[in-house]
Amino acid sequence: MAAMWSYVYRCARTRLYSNLLSDVHELRFCNLSRIKGPVFYSSQSYQATKPKSRYLLIGLLSAGAGIIAGSTYSYYRLLDIRPIPSESKETISKLVHELPNVTISRKVVSPVDSTGLKLILFQYPTCPFCCKVRAVLDYYGLSYDVVEVNPVLRQQIKWSDYKKVPILLVRVDGGYQQLNDSSMIISLLGSYFHDKSTGIKELVKFYPTIEYHDADDRRKKEIMNRYFLMYQNISENTDFSEIKNVQKWRKWADEVLVHSLSPNVYRTREEALESFRWFSKVGEWERLFPAWEVSLIVYVGAYVMWIIGKRLKQRHSLKDDVRQSLYDNCFQWLKELKRKGTPYHGGSSPNLADLAVYGVLNSIEGCRAFQDLLDNTKIGTWYFSMKKLCKEHHGSLSLN
Repeated sequence: MAAMWSYVYRCARTRLYSNLLSDVHELRFCNLSRIKGPVFYSSQSYQATKPKSRYLLIGLLSAGAGIIAGSTYSYYRLLDIRPIPSESKETISKLVHELPNVTISRKVVSPVDSTGLKLILFQYPTCPFCCKVRAVLDYYGLSYDVVEVNPVLRQQIKWSDYKKVPILLVRVDGGYQQLNDSSMIISLLGSYFHDKSTGIKELVKFYPTIEYHDADDRRKKEIMNRYFLMYQNISENTDFSEIKNVQKWRKWADEVLVHSLSPNVYRTREEALESFRWFSKVGEWERLFPAWEVSLIVYVGAYVMWIIGKRLKQRHSLKDDVRQSLYDNCFQWLKELKRKGTPYHGGSSPNLADLAVYGVLNSIEGCRAFQDLLDNTKIGTWYFSMKKLCKEHHGSLSLN
């Protein structure tokens, strides 16, 4: 039976309908021929069968008819399966013509902001990807409004087709340009700071979202060029190897470092609950959300994330002592800083790699895992120096 259905699927995918019916027919009578007793194909033999054999015959013929009907139905259903396209679908982040009807949770006002950008950040306060974006905004001294998103109900982003955070809205002619994905947001802002002659609406076109189906016919979406800065004026002294190195460590922060956080923050049920209580305090959930929503987020969220943390540990092949995996990642970053022989990856001042790693680690600053990290590594000197520079808007000096 399994062999037959496997072949039904293959035939349906290649639309060989004649082969399908032929082989189903052969399988049906091949199965019947294995039944001991009289042969059922002639009327004479049929008359000679006993009453019990007649019932068996009727059952088998019914089953055979069911197989053919089911096979035919499955064939037509399988014909509706979308084939793997040879060309991908490309979309650009949309322009929001009217500001969504949401409540601004708080305003971050920078006295050194001279960019003129009007920004609204939709975020979770302790999401590592949101923390990365905030680190960049604070470092460069940008003013921005914050909308805290309920991490369970997410009503604040129901207006958006993109259902993840962070989302950054930038005021442009005709509305607000929506920017999705932390690395894309950071790259686009970095490109704009480098060359303001190209506007936000034009820069978005360099970061299209590609939608495609992989070899298993699963739908995938990917933002192209999200680790690349796009600008026209390139100096003759540009060190392209250093540009690639920055891209490498930004990607490392997203694909390696960040995956060691959840299994550590939610290592035990007690730590998970401690972490969510800290999240609530930092995000001012009691001020922003009804009491029942806060309780739902804290207690249900902590339990769910404790379970998920264990699965993530296995998925990302972390060590049995997940703390050691977190320490090892930070040792790797410190080793890179030592190799460069400078206080920051960017030299005497941070670059986007510094800000990415700092943002990811900043998301767990109030958790027990972070205190253990400070006690067992030397990451603290670099980390708190980065925190100071972000608070002082050190990067604003390069924008003037």
